[in-house]
Amino acid sequence: MTQVDDFEAPSTDGTFKLSDHAGHPVVLYFYPKDNTPGCTTEGAAFRDLYPKFRKLGAAVAGISRDSLKSHENFKAKMEFPFPLISDPDEKLCRQFDVIRMKNMYGKQVRGIERSTFVIDGRGNLVREWRKVKVPGHAEEVLEFVKTLER
Repeated sequence: MTQVDDFEAPSTDGTFKLSDHAGHPVVLYFYPKDNTPGCTTEGAAFRDLYPKFRKLGAAVAGISRDSLKSHENFKAKMEFPFPLISDPDEKLCRQFDVIRMKNMYGKQVRGIERSTFVIDGRGNLVREWRKVKVPGHAEEVLEFVKTLER
């Protein structure tokens, strides 16, 4: 298990600091862009399961390179009950190594590879998903969080 370095970053709910969630699991899902089909579907799945994550004591946060303003609009439109973290300087993207070269309309572009990380209450990275396919993903994450010690 890898200890995750504490971080703080601007979010739609003020500054998100990992250490503020000590003692509880944290689900961080990185997604490419606000208001795009896959990201909207993924966010909605986490939103719909959020009460179950909370029942398990887990915090959930979405992360992309979008601005706080973009996040605030996306969060309001989608009624997300969890914060969206803005990472325009890619500090968290680098910490979790999610930036990849991707093909976009035949061009190579740098972007976020859809990824999810679960950090346990002691700050250890206990599970990661890379190259996430959206359908069923949030449910799979929830099932994993259920297996963690409380």
